[in-house]
Amino acid sequence: MTPADLAARLGIPSGPLFFPVTAFAPDGTVDLDVYRAHVRRGVDAGAAAVFACCGTGEFHALTPEEFQECVRAAVEETAGRVPVVAGAGYGTALAVRYARLAEEAGADGLLAMPPYLVVAGQEGLLRHYREIADATPLPVIVYQRDNAVFTPDTAVRLARTDGVVGLKDGLGDLDLMQRIVSAVRTEAPGDFLYFNGLPTAEQTQLAYRALGITLYSSAVFCFAPELALAFHQALRHGDDATAGRLLDGFYRPFVELRAQGRGYAVALVKAGVRLRGLDVGEVRPPLHEPAEDHVKQLALLIERGYALLEEDGK
Repeated sequence: MTPADLAARLGIPSGPLFFPVTAFAPDGTVDLDVYRAHVRRGVDAGAAAVFACCGTGEFHALTPEEFQECVRAAVEETAGRVPVVAGAGYGTALAVRYARLAEEAGADGLLAMPPYLVVAGQEGLLRHYREIADATPLPVIVYQRDNAVFTPDTAVRLARTDGVVGLKDGLGDLDLMQRIVSAVRTEAPGDFLYFNGLPTAEQTQLAYRALGITLYSSAVFCFAPELALAFHQALRHGDDATAGRLLDGFYRPFVELRAQGRGYAVALVKAGVRLRGLDVGEVRPPLHEPAEDHVKQLALLIERGYALLEEDGK
């Protein structure tokens, strides 16, 4: 898939962007059968793309071999119905290795995550992502967050880099994002993609939409696809009333529950998948499982969310 092809398929998604969790068996190994079922269910439920082995998929906890197995499984399960984008990260050499493993596994693109540990300057960051983009023909989406924050000038230079097709924002600085969008629009016009990549992105998507950023990741889709689809459709059709009801009745309480523990952006999502009947196992260290009371609260919250959908259907 060429950069233009991926940009076209992601540009106007028919559904949420799906970031599956990675399934682990009771002995801690990757459970590919359950992972395949999880991916298959998500695609059947209406996902517009599968982002395999990224943040929600515990990229940090996977060996290169496990990573490639999972990406290959996602590619096989989607069978070309939707694009598969794989994570790539750590230092430049390892990020390049993961990029090549993803290419060998059949991925359609890469989500390039921040480099490991170091706080680098703009020139170093630019070199890092350009080396990832040069390593394979796969289109690259750069993930801005933590120690990888870009000036508008660097964003323009990234947009001009062959193979770099988009920027996913996990920082949440709307002033910076407005300046980045404006700079790229002015100095590197084209079909550059932007994504809201904040945890539980639905909570902030109305604000991002005002900047013209319509793409966002949906962790909720992992365990409550109908809720995520309803919210996505409400945004797509300008139904702010429905979006507001889902924000007030489900997403805001979910975000507040997520804030009760470190690592809950992944661990609570994985608990949600288990609550909905698919045993994807526990998170790997250094993450930890949610408290029992928090899981009970999540179960009640999911029930409340689906009740909202029933009310809207009356």
